[in-house]
This record gives sequence, C-alpha cells and structure tokens, in this order.
Amino acid sequence: MNKNLSKGWIFFFGALGGLLYGYDTGVISGALLFISDDIPLTNFLEGLVVSSLLVGAIAGAGMSGYVSDRFGRRRVVFVIALIYIIGSLVLAFAPNVAILVTGRVILGLGVGGSTAIVPVYLSEMAPTEQRGALASLNQLMITIGIVLAYFVNYAFTPIEGWRWMLGLAAVPALVLMIGVMFMPESPKWLLKQNREKEARKVMGMTRDQSEIEDEIKQMKKIEAQKESTWDVLTAKWVRPMLLVGSGIAVFQQFIGINAVIYYAPTIFTEAGLENSASILGTVGIGILNVLMTLVAIATIDKVGRKKLLLIGNVGMTLSLAILATILFTQELTTSIAWLTVVFLGLFIIFFSATWGPVVWVMLPELFPLKARGAATGFTTLLLSLANLIVSLFFPILLGAIGTAMVFVIFSVIGVLAFLFVLKFVPETKGRSLEQIENDLRGEGTG
Repeated sequence: MNKNLSKGWIFFFGALGGLLYGYDTGVISGALLFISDDIPLTNFLEGLVVSSLLVGAIAGAGMSGYVSDRFGRRRVVFVIALIYIIGSLVLAFAPNVAILVTGRVILGLGVGGSTAIVPVYLSEMAPTEQRGALASLNQLMITIGIVLAYFVNYAFTPIEGWRWMLGLAAVPALVLMIGVMFMPESPKWLLKQNREKEARKVMGMTRDQSEIEDEIKQMKKIEAQKESTWDVLTAKWVRPMLLVGSGIAVFQQFIGINAVIYYAPTIFTEAGLENSASILGTVGIGILNVLMTLVAIATIDKVGRKKLLLIGNVGMTLSLAILATILFTQELTTSIAWLTVVFLGLFIIFFSATWGPVVWVMLPELFPLKARGAATGFTTLLLSLANLIVSLFFPILLGAIGTAMVFVIFSVIGVLAFLFVLKFVPETKGRSLEQIENDLRGEGTG
C-alpha cells in the first residue's frame, strides 16, 4: 500500500467515529415523528428521549479523555464502536420509553467518547501544515452521518419504520470496529510511553522524514517536564486555554445548531409543511451541511481559525434574526414555511463552514500533550452538557414562546459568542502542537 493510500485509510477510519455521532444525532429527528404511534410521548418525554443521549455523552466525554491518555487512543475507539452497536440494537427493539431512554444513554457513551477522542487522534496524526484540513474530517464525517440519517429517515417514512432508522447505526459501527484493528496508535501517545521506534514508524506514514526529526525533538523536550496529567491540567498557564476551549465548546451548542438538527422536521411541520415535505426539507439541510464542511476543509489552513469563527457568527446571527422577524410579522403560509427552510439553510451554511469544523479542530490544538486527552474530554463534556440543555428545553420553549422567540434567543447568544471569540480566542493556524504548548508555557512561567 503506497503512502498516500495508507494515509487516506488512517484518516478515514480515524474520523469514522464522527459519522456515527452524526448519524445518531440526526436520525432521531425523523424517528420522533413516528415513535409516538407505538410508544406515546408527551412534550417532556420527547425532550427526554432526545436529550438522554447527551446524559450518556457527558459521562462518555468525561471518562474517555483520561482513559485514552492512559491506554491509548486506538483501544478507546474500539470500545466506542462496541458501545454504538449495543446502543443501536437496544433502540431497535425498545418496547417502552424506559428502554428507549436507556438505549439513547448507551449511545451517548459512544457519542461522548467520539467527541473527545476523534479530534485528538486526527490532530496528533496530522502534519502541521495539513492539521486543520485533516482534523476537519471529524466534522465532515459528522455531517455525512447526519445527512445519511436524513436519507434513511426519508426512505423509511412510507412504512413509519422508526426502529429501522435507529437500528441501522449498528452497520457503520461494525465497520469502525473492524477498521480500528488496522489503525496505528497516535505517535504522540507512543512517544509518551517511551515507544520511540513505533512512534517514528507511524509518523512516517503521514509525514516527510525532515519533519519527523524536528517533531520528535520538540516532543521529547515537552516529555522531559516531570509533570503528571493532573499537574498540567491544573497549572496556572493552562487555565486561559481551558477557558477558551470551554467557551467555544459551549457557544457551539448554545448558538442552536443541534436544536435545528434534532428538531428540523418538527420546526418545519410547525411552520406548516407536511411530514414528508418536512423530512425532505431536512435532507436538503443535511446536504448543505456536508458541502459547506468541504468548503471549510479547503479554507481552514488558509484563512485561519479565529477569522472563520467571527465570519460564521455574523452569518448565523443574521440568518436567525431575519427568520425570527419574518415569523413574527407574517402569518403561516406554505411560502413562509419554505422561507423557514431557506433561512435555516443559510444558518447551516455558515455553521458548517465555520463553527462546526473549527471548534473540533481547535479543542485539541489548545491543550498540552500530557493533558490533551483529559482537557479535550473536559471541554467536550461541557459541550455535551450545553447540547443536553438545548435539546431538553427546546421543545418546551417551542411550545411555550414559539419558534420566532426561540430564534431571537439564539441570535443574542450569537452576538455574545462573537464578542467572546474577538477578545479571548487565539489563532493556531500554521503552528505545530508543540509550538503552541511552548508558547503557553513561556507565557505562564515567565
């Protein structure tokens, strides 16, 4: 197998956990339309079924970072694939709400693990000049997973086959479980375990020889620091980046993206579309999500992370603000319903080209090697918690104050996110992970 083909397979399977995250995020939106025919759901129970995945995700993100620092990224990904298979099968055969919620919690463990481990693995495997694009594969796989879920939802809508929708996630999970057995371990983790010969071999799969020597030298310098994971995680010089990482993780969810992903068909039916048209509109949004993530992959290492976040904020905030204005001032008609699809599509365009991939790229970039898994796990735990809050309360808010007012709230949060990025978020484009860490240490210990 030549180097480019080998590199392609490494990053494909490295990012495949993102596809499972995306599928299990997106599939519930269509399944919700039909679950109530077999298992009665109130507004609260609907929110509970959706958000229970995030309860598991919080636990999965919290545990997997530390576990991956100790046992390696590759082993944890294997366990995550197994968890996805179990959760999918539980959901496919769920006889009642309790088992439905249990299956979603199990899936959540896999989702949380994916959000913590996949970005770290991709960042550590990628050469510096391509790190933004290659780490963005996680978000690309998430979007492909979402649109795949939407197509599956549409395909099974005629038979109201929600069990098939939920259960088919076991198929890509099985592919991941098999693929991960042939994936190399992260070279950064190998060097941390004093396995330099193996680390050099893995780096040779994705880097030129000239890059390897310099990177090994920088990693050894960092490893010479006699610090535990906890010492680094609680060090004063790391705190600013924990603040930044936590901030962008929480804002990524509070901007409202997963309210749109989880509840798009519900939003469209509220706006006046039929079930089939609502799911078809959601498929269109899913396709936009994938296409704009490809745009992000092409631009993230050229434009820079911070600039993309700011551009995205402006676009998302204006899209939601205009949509809210239309919904406030116009009576519901078919035209207004399709305008809702258009402006939510614009929101998705800006999110997918900016905040979607950039946050996943930046989180592992911000943190030092000895605590990268744990720190990324902590920030993705907060991301999952924010996701839980949005998904649990969105249907309640939708019923209490209406779609337009909810979008006003998301618009205000978009403005706050813009100000946070402008003031606190550094640019990491074009700097190796070791350079970023050395800069942090210099600022914190001067």
